[in-house]
Amino acid sequence: MIELDRDLAAALMDERIRVHQADALEFDFGRFPAGMRIVGNLPYNISTPLLFHLARYAERVRDMHFMLQLEVVERMVASPSTPDYGRLTVALQARFRMKKLFNVSKGAFRPPPKVESAVVRLMPLESPLAVDDELLRKAFSARRKTVRNALPGVDFAALGIDPGLRPENLSPQDYERITKSLAAL
Repeated sequence: MIELDRDLAAALMDERIRVHQADALEFDFGRFPAGMRIVGNLPYNISTPLLFHLARYAERVRDMHFMLQLEVVERMVASPSTPDYGRLTVALQARFRMKKLFNVSKGAFRPPPKVESAVVRLMPLESPLAVDDELLRKAFSARRKTVRNALPGVDFAALGIDPGLRPENLSPQDYERITKSLAAL
C-alpha cells in the first residue's frame, strides 16, 4: 500500500500489510516484482497524472483495478471520434486493454461526493503500441485543429491518414504509425 499521509500510513501498518509512506506520483513501482497487481481508490484530484505515471510500468503489471471518477473512466475507455476521446485515452489504450466494470453511485459513500464513480480494469497488451507522449500532448493541445496543422511535418498521405481529420479522430494505431514515421526521420 502507498499512502502519502504519514499518520494514516502509520495507522494502517500491521503484519499483513506493508505500507509505503510515499507520494504515489513519484513512487518507483519498478521496485515491485513483475506480475504485480495494483488495486486502488485513486485520489480523484490526481488520478490522471497518476494513471500516466503507472502506465510507465505496464510491462511489470499483471492487471490494475481502480475506482475513479466516472468521467475519467469514460475518457479511458472512449472510442475515437467521441467527445471523451483524448490524450489519456490514446496513451492508456496503447498499453492496456481496458474495461469499465461497473458504476458506483454517490449513495455508496458517507458523506456522498458530488461526482459519480466507476471501477475500471486495465490489463497490459501483449504487444503495446509505440506512441510518443510528446506527440499526443502536441496533437491534443490543438484539439480543434486538423492533424495537418496540429502536427506539421508529418507525411499523412504516406501513412494513409486523412490530414483533414482532427486529433480525436485518429486511433491509437494511427498515432503509432505517426510516432514511427517521425522516429525514422
